[in-house]
Amino acid sequence: MTTKSFVRCATAVCALVLSSGAMAQAMAPMDEVLGQPIQVVTNGITNTVYFDQGGSLRILTPGGNTVPGTWTVGSGQLCLSAAGAQECVPYNAAFQTGQPLTLTSSCNASEMWLAQATNAPPPPPPPPPTPGPERGK
Repeated sequence: MTTKSFVRCATAVCALVLSSGAMAQAMAPMDEVLGQPIQVVTNGITNTVYFDQGGSLRILTPGGNTVPGTWTVGSGQLCLSAAGAQECVPYNAAFQTGQPLTLTSSCNASEMWLAQATNAPPPPPPPPPTPGPERGK
């Protein structure tokens, strides 16, 4: 293999590794709040919602009850199902810690959503090893 061919090959491999690493770092929708509390205020009542992996959720009511449910996200909508009812709100960007969002639900209710904490994206992959000098020349 000539030096020129080696450099082209190494460059292509580095580009592939770096692009696949970038794809692996991308967070899926709602990953930023999985397991984290979100306060949702509707008609003056504050519930705390926890979105869990696998599409399950928990709603903690002001009275201390826990209502189990499910969630899905798609087509710009975050939909929650619990206690036989379903409601969707717009979801076009990741939640940010401490930044309230006023959203209008599919039930035509105005709701204030506030993420109490968010998850950090995964750390970047380590850089590829630096090739040593070419041997055998």
